[in-house]
Amino acid sequence: MTRAIYPGSFDPVTFGHLDIIKRSASIMDELIVGVLNNSKKQPLFSVDERVRMLCEVTKAYANVKVTSFSGLLIDFADEVGAGVIVRGLRAITDFEYELQMSQTNHIMNPGIDTIFFTTSLEYAYLSSSTVKEVAMYGGDISRFVPETVIKAIREKFN
Repeated sequence: MTRAIYPGSFDPVTFGHLDIIKRSASIMDELIVGVLNNSKKQPLFSVDERVRMLCEVTKAYANVKVTSFSGLLIDFADEVGAGVIVRGLRAITDFEYELQMSQTNHIMNPGIDTIFFTTSLEYAYLSSSTVKEVAMYGGDISRFVPETVIKAIREKFN
């Protein structure tokens, strides 16, 4: 059985994230979406809120599980028995960082590989930071995130 992890902050989850989840879930037996609890960042949503949103928007995928983690990704992969890390790439700048992380993770645990998915063209521009900025100024984010996420963002900014 191939178990993979798709880690991220998901603050908030976007259609770009969902595209990677859908595509990677279609080729893995099990996909664990790992929501990073990073104490160095000030997220808009708590870890529990992000996990709940992701559970809601991925409920159609029977082989997708959502959980949170903190610490090193490679330790989380060991903990859940994942042999693959899934990462999305929007631009060459993403690749440089992700390649370095992939190589570091592989040195730390040669049994874990990283698979890169290039973002679908329709979402190549999209980031959680962009969504939050547009929402903060009252812009329309309906083309960026699912309706449940729109509602949650509106509650945060009202």
